[in-house]
Amino acid sequence: MHADGEVQFPLSFFEQEFELMFHCFNRKVRVKMTFSIFMKIVALSLLEPVIDQNLYFLGMKYTTATFAAAMSNMLPAITFIMACILRIEKINIKSIRSEAKIVGTIITVAGAMVMTLLKGPILHFFGTHGNINHNQQNGGTNLQHVIKGSIMITIGCFSWAGFMVLQSITLEAYPAELSLTAWICLLGTVEGGIVALVMERGNPSIWSLTWDTRLLAAVYSGVVCSGLAYYIQGVVMRTRGPVFVTAFSPLCMVIVAILGSFILSEQMFLGRVIGAIIIIFGLYLVVWGKSKDYNSPRPIIKELSPNNAEHVLPTKQIVEEGNVIKEHFPIIARDEQV
Repeated sequence: MHADGEVQFPLSFFEQEFELMFHCFNRKVRVKMTFSIFMKIVALSLLEPVIDQNLYFLGMKYTTATFAAAMSNMLPAITFIMACILRIEKINIKSIRSEAKIVGTIITVAGAMVMTLLKGPILHFFGTHGNINHNQQNGGTNLQHVIKGSIMITIGCFSWAGFMVLQSITLEAYPAELSLTAWICLLGTVEGGIVALVMERGNPSIWSLTWDTRLLAAVYSGVVCSGLAYYIQGVVMRTRGPVFVTAFSPLCMVIVAILGSFILSEQMFLGRVIGAIIIIFGLYLVVWGKSKDYNSPRPIIKELSPNNAEHVLPTKQIVEEGNVIKEHFPIIARDEQV
């Protein structure tokens, strides 16, 4: 199921392998693993590294890059709906901040759609003479492939949103971002390898790696786009939630448009500039609406010695001294017994 050098299944496998190598060096944080937590991690490793990535690449093959980009821009809206259904996101229709989160999410998605679908006149900036974007697709794509690709990309987007929401839930019980990322990479490597072996059976040459752009793409995607991204979004997600994290995903289009214009001399259209302004305005509304959701910091884990690895959660206490109310987090000590 590949065509003309498109090797999405082995590429996804190698990507997960480089992610795992990137995170194997961290052994400082250890949190007790339970069966429930492990099953959540298994689900996480299936949702994004395996289902989302493979279906997204296949869907892009069967449709167009523009359609795939437009569908991926729905991630903030899908995540917002999932978080509301699972009561992860706080929504009060009568609150102006909740209204700002809803409106901001809609505006952000709309801005991303404008950037993707609207072109307009070409803008000439300093140093941007404008090459035609090489992501042009052949017009001979038949209807059957378009429908098949659309379904794949849609399932991939829902898997991506589900990954974000489930990662937020898992971090509540397993608050070790880097360790969680390493587990996701490990299980994703195993699962992705099995999928690649099944889908690319009878074609062993596709597993060969040489010093070319394929190797560079696998290393960069594994270390930066997935491994580092999983960890950073986990750190932010523990305090701000999945909606806050996914609200910034359309910002990638703005950054790519700017870098592509100056580095690759791609054409900059007026529609992209308008869409970028809309995205930034929508992000401001989301950030402002979420600014009061978490007034107090989350509990901090205190690491003890490796022989007696206990994680103690400080308990927030409010003490009134005269007319002043103070908040502090005393550390609850646990007696060591042999």
